[in-house]
Amino acid sequence: MSEPSAPNSVDATEAANTPFRRVIKSYVLRAGRMGPGQTRAFEQYGPRFLLNYSADRQLDTTAAFGRQAPLIMEIGFGMGGATADIAQARPMDNFLCCEVHEPGVGALLKLCGERGIENIRIFRHDAVEVLDHMLPEQSLDGVHIFFPDPWHKSRHHKRRLIQPAFVNRLARHLRPGGYLHLATDWEPYAQQMLEVLRGESLLVNTAAPGGPGFVPKPGYRPLTKFENRGLKLGHGVWDLVFVRR
Repeated sequence: MSEPSAPNSVDATEAANTPFRRVIKSYVLRAGRMGPGQTRAFEQYGPRFLLNYSADRQLDTTAAFGRQAPLIMEIGFGMGGATADIAQARPMDNFLCCEVHEPGVGALLKLCGERGIENIRIFRHDAVEVLDHMLPEQSLDGVHIFFPDPWHKSRHHKRRLIQPAFVNRLARHLRPGGYLHLATDWEPYAQQMLEVLRGESLLVNTAAPGGPGFVPKPGYRPLTKFENRGLKLGHGVWDLVFVRR
């Protein structure tokens, strides 16, 4: 899953006006070897579903998807199984997906091609730079970040993706009424996520007032094999859904 490698805090004014590529990255590169099916998927389906990153132009989403529709950004989709399921369950939405892990990109390309999924486009690039240079503020109807690396050790918490400056950036890219959906299976990270999102003045929690601050799993988010195994062992999963004011 995509992760940051950034300073722990940034002055709020500077963060609001500085391209995030100078502040945080949404990933850590990990070694991985593509199988023959994923390699073929790059060759066969890459021209159809992959988008080219450019720091010099904004993305024309209508041209990229061939239609106008609500735009949902997913950051760090892993091997893409849940992403493909969600896109098929929500055919009226466009899904702009960012992942730097090549085997994962290849796996999602393969799923898109084999299932005939037309409402996914993929950047094999850092989502932060895509936000900085290719998407204007208030251009997204939703953002999904599912099971980012929790960086369990205290000295590594600064590497966690969900930090105040990054959440502010996401919030400013949401249209009013747009949503940010996070999920994690690590309770200490869930509590930190909740604290960070509650601290963002542009966002409002959709959870029931007076409760713990989390929401039931939305129906469109499928259970992954890893998540299912964890639930059978008694492990929890925490979903947060906040909306832009």
